[in-house]
Amino acid sequence: MGGTTEASALASALAERGERAVLSYAGRTGQPRAQPVPVRVGGFGGVAGLVDYLRGEGVTHLVDATHPFAATMSGHAVAAAREAGIAHIMLTRPPWVAGEGDRWTHVPDISAAVDALGGKAKRIMLALGRMHVDRFGAQPQHHYLLRFVDAPDQAPALPRHSLIVDRGPFTVDGDMGLMREHGIELIVSKNAGGDGAEAKLTAARRLGLSVLMIDRPPCPAARVTHEVGEVLDWLRHSAERGV
Repeated sequence: MGGTTEASALASALAERGERAVLSYAGRTGQPRAQPVPVRVGGFGGVAGLVDYLRGEGVTHLVDATHPFAATMSGHAVAAAREAGIAHIMLTRPPWVAGEGDRWTHVPDISAAVDALGGKAKRIMLALGRMHVDRFGAQPQHHYLLRFVDAPDQAPALPRHSLIVDRGPFTVDGDMGLMREHGIELIVSKNAGGDGAEAKLTAARRLGLSVLMIDRPPCPAARVTHEVGEVLDWLRHSAERGV
């Protein structure tokens, strides 16, 4: 179960080893990168649908390498693996941690982030992807800078916004230039972790900008790793035990 850089790296490693694997996408990105293993796109229809798929395809090991904020899907993966009686592991990137010079304010979820934006108008970079952008229409006084991987079918429901279509990884210099060009005063970000999207946080630190950081939802998995190599070791040990 993928859609992340980590999932793509694991798919490449499995292909090199000659393992049989399928990479599943939710289908939110219009043009996902080509992969060296077969790809499945779309939802499963909840836990029951995922269980049916796992059993029907004879899946023996389930790796959840979805986005750290895909809490519903990760919860379904844990429940489905348990019901299907197969091995399960979660591959996710470690969260970002504030360092010297960072000006972060933490909030627990999107709703709290929207509420935190009450007050005078600002120029805000919403570094969230496109799923939750429309909810910030509840704070229409701000001008929002949006950056999407794909052009949306419909314009975002924000009265004041600028939209850039671009695909990372991004650079610190590039993000500093973008923030200066748009007069950004605040960045709203999910704590996704990883290197590909970290440039905006370094840029914010160097420019002295505040960050409203949305913390991750609780992790539902019993076994979690941040390394592709550890997943490969887990697969090998499972095979040796006959799992």
